[in-house]
Amino acid sequence: MVARSLLSLCLAAVVVVAHGDHDDQKIVAGPHEGLWYNMLPGDGGTQADSVFSGISTFGRLPYRPCLAHKDITYDIAFIGAPFDTGTSYRPGARFGPSGIRQGSRRLNLYGGYNVPLDTNPFNSWATVIDCGDIPVTSYDNTFALHQIEEGHHSILSRAPKTDADKKGPSLQGKTLPRVITLGGDHTITLPLLRSINRAYGPVTVIHFDSHLDTWRPKVFGGSPSEVASVNHGTYFYHASQEGLLRNDTNIHAGIRTTLSGPSDYENDGYCGFEIVEAREIDTIGMDGIIKKIRERVGTKNPVYLSLDIDTLDPAFAPATGTPETGGWSTRELRTILRGLEGINLVAADIVEVAPAYDTNAEHTTMAAADALYEIMSIMVKKGPLSVLDIEPAAQQEL
Repeated sequence: MVARSLLSLCLAAVVVVAHGDHDDQKIVAGPHEGLWYNMLPGDGGTQADSVFSGISTFGRLPYRPCLAHKDITYDIAFIGAPFDTGTSYRPGARFGPSGIRQGSRRLNLYGGYNVPLDTNPFNSWATVIDCGDIPVTSYDNTFALHQIEEGHHSILSRAPKTDADKKGPSLQGKTLPRVITLGGDHTITLPLLRSINRAYGPVTVIHFDSHLDTWRPKVFGGSPSEVASVNHGTYFYHASQEGLLRNDTNIHAGIRTTLSGPSDYENDGYCGFEIVEAREIDTIGMDGIIKKIRERVGTKNPVYLSLDIDTLDPAFAPATGTPETGGWSTRELRTILRGLEGINLVAADIVEVAPAYDTNAEHTTMAAADALYEIMSIMVKKGPLSVLDIEPAAQQEL
């Protein structure tokens, strides 16, 4: 009894001291912390638990609810846009953001170092996070596209973690973070370009796709209503009409679709695009394709990169809304993307990943994640947007 009484008194004393000194309390690491959070051997990086467990974010990056908290800062942010009601064939890209995150789980298994580009996008000057998804309605396309534009602009327009006080290439002369969007069908690129236009004015677009996506609404879908006229085959036509693109600097790469006729190519030229067809890889090779893209977009323009996963042949990426045979391999696409190192990428998206049509081995979602890994590496290696030598849109002939 005496022993129990003494023990009770000691515990009470500990509680009183703890409450009396509440402000000075510190979290004490448990004895097993090292079992779960380990520094990776080599040049750095942290691995928390196994890559096949835990909540999925892109590349196992930290998750932050950016749309709910405007004080969260970063240099590169991933954001999902789960929208697929603008597609013309197979739906399912609303599950693209979650699928791509699943496919990205192994990206930094060994630390994330990109050997060909000699950089580590997971361990660099840049703060990179996953902001989750933009809430998108599936009942009203017009409102959904508005949600995507406003959500993206909220992420894009805040001060970055690095060089927030330095001048940058935005219309207001400020340095902004970069945003990489996980789609979603390709219709989402229109509200994303509207958001980009508010920050940078008209931009140059590199468009990887098997389809032109500049079709006039009457040609693609018949345009029975204003809402129906905006879809994943017409969004670049609308972007051109709205003045979101810098004329004569935009380029498609990977094109191999059938057409309504030669006038589709003529209309594409009016929208400001040059075309690199997928079959050109057989004659000019990957180096020739890289050369065409770099010469077209230049070194002084802010560049937006939009990547439709159907750029890849269905053998490598079957899970997409409108697959086209005769495309590039995953290796060829990754090599071409790495060849764009040094271009002034301010933002990017990947679209048309529809996981329901994927193999059990997750070929498509892994290919999408690996392509984004190359794009993220290019952005990190280029440095903060404060260092870019960009010609303002006002000085261009728009």
